[in-house]
Amino acid sequence: MRLKILLIFLAASFVCQAQYSFSGYVNPEEWENSVYLSIVEDYRKMSGVYAEQIIAKTTADETGFFEFKGNMLDDENRIYRIHVDKCSDTQQDLNHFNGHCSDSEELLFIAKNTDTLKLPFSFGNQVFCTVESNNPKANAFVKIDSLKNDMRFAYGEFRSEANRKLNNKKWFKELQYFGEALDEPIAELYIYSYLSDRSSDLHSYYVEDLKNNSYYDKLKSRLVTSYPNAPYTKQYTNELEADRFMLEASNGDTGFNWSFYLYVVLGISFFLNVFFLYRIWKQKQSKTKDLKDRLSKQEQVVLEHLLQDKTNKAIAESLFLSVSTVKTHTNNIYKKLNVQSRDGAKSLFVK
Repeated sequence: MRLKILLIFLAASFVCQAQYSFSGYVNPEEWENSVYLSIVEDYRKMSGVYAEQIIAKTTADETGFFEFKGNMLDDENRIYRIHVDKCSDTQQDLNHFNGHCSDSEELLFIAKNTDTLKLPFSFGNQVFCTVESNNPKANAFVKIDSLKNDMRFAYGEFRSEANRKLNNKKWFKELQYFGEALDEPIAELYIYSYLSDRSSDLHSYYVEDLKNNSYYDKLKSRLVTSYPNAPYTKQYTNELEADRFMLEASNGDTGFNWSFYLYVVLGISFFLNVFFLYRIWKQKQSKTKDLKDRLSKQEQVVLEHLLQDKTNKAIAESLFLSVSTVKTHTNNIYKKLNVQSRDGAKSLFVK
């Protein structure tokens, strides 16, 4: 009996450990009681609310407590988001569809199916500021956001073009180094998406950095090693290749040897022209032979002289024939070749 109880207890413990539990508090006086859990598989859509990302919805109780639990999540680390907003039920469908909800609060975190995550109130009943989890990578995004806040403060200290340029250069590297130090490549993607955003002031630094910095290939290797089958890895690989192709194209070098291609085309064109000319010449030779075969040997000899524009008298003298015999041969040639004159005969043999 005791053994059975022990086995049941162990089984129950195993089941509990195999489930995730994400819980926390929202201020019921400030937020609606609907709380949403989303999975982020496109790191370009980390910020915002998207209907296609939402995987669960729960309702906070009168104290503001909410909890998501189950065992349907991925066994590997993935990016998740919990968010609340002040939208009414009639507004939520539209806001969640276009990814924009101006009056919302959200938290990004890293988790897997066996993780426990708690989001207690912080100072002043602020929500989603503190993360408690058994996953040491869970609060990576909170750390990054904290650093970005420091960056915004540095920009706002002196609002000048010179200060902005100096801070761009400094914070670009600062964010990059910080992401690498986190030792979590999907958290690095949060920084990469920010630095490579085309609408960001830092994008020009990203373009220059991409030319020579091996960081991007190392990040790809880290992703392939840790998350070979995750959508983030494929997305990053495709984006990196596309950006490098665009960079090479803007520099007039797409990695393709256009001069070689041009020489190959010209060479092929030359040989094709020679081939076609040879075929025409062969066809002409064949046609000429067929026409001449219609004539007798003596008529062929007379024809050669006709094609040289010799007069009947000159042909007769050359062949030791009478002029009348030459005329007879000439008329026979016209009939057999189906022409009416010397010019007609010449048109068949002289091009």
